[in-house]
Amino acid sequence: MLLTRAQVGVPHTEDCACCRPVGHVQGIGRRGLVGLAAAAFAAPLFVPVARAADGPVFEAMLLTCIDPRMVTPVYAWMETRKLQGQYSQFAIAGAAVGVVAPAFATWQAAFWDNLAASIQLHNITRVIVVDHRDCGAAAIAYGAEAIATPEAELNLHKAVYGEFKTELGKRQPAMDAEGGLMALDGSIEMFT
Repeated sequence: MLLTRAQVGVPHTEDCACCRPVGHVQGIGRRGLVGLAAAAFAAPLFVPVARAADGPVFEAMLLTCIDPRMVTPVYAWMETRKLQGQYSQFAIAGAAVGVVAPAFATWQAAFWDNLAASIQLHNITRVIVVDHRDCGAAAIAYGAEAIATPEAELNLHKAVYGEFKTELGKRQPAMDAEGGLMALDGSIEMFT
C-alpha cells in the first residue's frame, strides 16, 4: 500500500498531485487539456497522405505461398532486388497454383479482387510470382507424381505460371508479370 504525503508527515503544497484540482496537469488546466486533446486528434487530418492519384505507391504485388519455410527466403530475395517497402503482397497456398488450379477454384476470386484493389489503391504495374519447390499445394492440386522429380516439378510450375500469365492478360491486360521457382535454400530459377 502506498502512503500519501500527509500520512508520512510531509506537508502538502498546492503543487502536489493530491492537492491539485481534478483534471489539472501542472501548468495546464482542464481547458488546456481539452485543447491539447483536440489538437492531437486533429493533427493527422492536416498531414499530407500519399494517394495513388499522386503517383505509384508500390511497384508490384508479390504473390507467394503460405509455406512458413519460404517467408524468410522470399523476403531476402526481394531485398536483394531493392524492393523492400515497394510491393504489396498476397499469400495463398501454392502461390500461382492457388490462383489457377481447378482444385482451388473457390479461392481464385479473392486473388483477382485483391489484385484489382491493389492496382486501384497503389498503381502497381506488375505481379511478381514466387512459387517454391516441395510445395504441398501443388501436390494436392496436381498429384504427388507431378512434383516427384526436380524436372517434373519445374515443368509443372512453368506450366502453372503460363496459365497465370494468360489469365492475368485477360483480366488485367496492362499488367506485367514475372515469376520463378524458389528452392528451399532461397535460390530461384526465373521463368522466361
